[in-house]
Amino acid sequence: MGPRVVVGMSGGVDSAVAAALLKEQGYDVVGVTLNLSPRREGEDAWERDDSCCGLSASEDARRVADRLGIDHYVLNFRDIFAEKVIANFLDEYRRGRTPNPCIRCNDHIKFGTVLLKARALGADLVATGHYARVETDPHSGRRILRKAADLRKDQSYVLYVLTQEELRRTIFPLGDLTKQETREIARKLNLPVANKPESQEICFVSESNYGDFLMKLAPDVAQPGPIVHIDGRVLGEHRGIAFYTIGQRRGLGVVSPDPLYVVDLDPRSRTLFVGPEEALYDTELVADEANLVSVADLQTPRLVKARIRYRMTDADAYVSQPEPGLLRVSFLEPQRAITPGQAVVCYDGDVVIAGGTICRTSRMASREAAASRLSLGAR
Repeated sequence: MGPRVVVGMSGGVDSAVAAALLKEQGYDVVGVTLNLSPRREGEDAWERDDSCCGLSASEDARRVADRLGIDHYVLNFRDIFAEKVIANFLDEYRRGRTPNPCIRCNDHIKFGTVLLKARALGADLVATGHYARVETDPHSGRRILRKAADLRKDQSYVLYVLTQEELRRTIFPLGDLTKQETREIARKLNLPVANKPESQEICFVSESNYGDFLMKLAPDVAQPGPIVHIDGRVLGEHRGIAFYTIGQRRGLGVVSPDPLYVVDLDPRSRTLFVGPEEALYDTELVADEANLVSVADLQTPRLVKARIRYRMTDADAYVSQPEPGLLRVSFLEPQRAITPGQAVVCYDGDVVIAGGTICRTSRMASREAAASRLSLGAR
């Protein structure tokens, strides 16, 4: 029997095949399913059939484990998930930002906390069904995170938060496979989830839209404020900046002869700034919570391909690190709707260089400078 590895089994086909492949390769495989379902008054999301981290998903994972002949455990991470992921999700919307909870979950739960639990199960390694690849740089000895072979399924964007220690202990068995190949393996092995559809939505949001979810868990976000055109005109009132995001056009509730888009959000004054589409474009951003993945430093600007949303084409940019924990990304061509709270991930070819959480753009800096000048003038 080879090294013991804990495989995160969500109840889906990807994690099931990951466990099966590792067993075929001689690993001592232990499956774990995480109970992340939030507790809410009057309901228990763990018991909902549509919850990807609920009882139904756990049962699917158990059936796969039985088919493979491996041990399977359910780990109760509800409290830490509520603290680290759901609470952050709500706080980010309060700040007028648009979060990516999957990245937060990977950082604090699926790898950080699970790696700690793995040792309690006698394992030094963790594996998941993510589509990405990990290798070792023969020159520096650093672990390198690469895009998956199947670029349509590549998930390296949401994995940039992994540290060198985490990458040394992590295996991605599906990194060289296409989704079609994964399903074919599942069918060949008669896995009970071979034809199970993929989950697309955020796992802890059962409501039909994020607004309903926010109102249920954080009704304080419904604080109205002015809708202001970037030329200074007050056009109306919004119901709370948490219900809007950069680039949004529909649902603004204002009448205009020309299309208007959300171009900025100011949580301090609860102001929603709108303007024409061309006002959405920007050339520079600053990101915090930065993680250098495949390089040790960025002392000088480096030409990379940068991505500011999960599903978008990478864009040419220079990345540098003005100070520890921060990244500055300067694009060669203006980018549409750079959104605070989302991640920026920088690549050299298919290698993840670094990533961070977008916190400022040059558009925001210009707006704040203008507001400061108006304030000084009023004095």
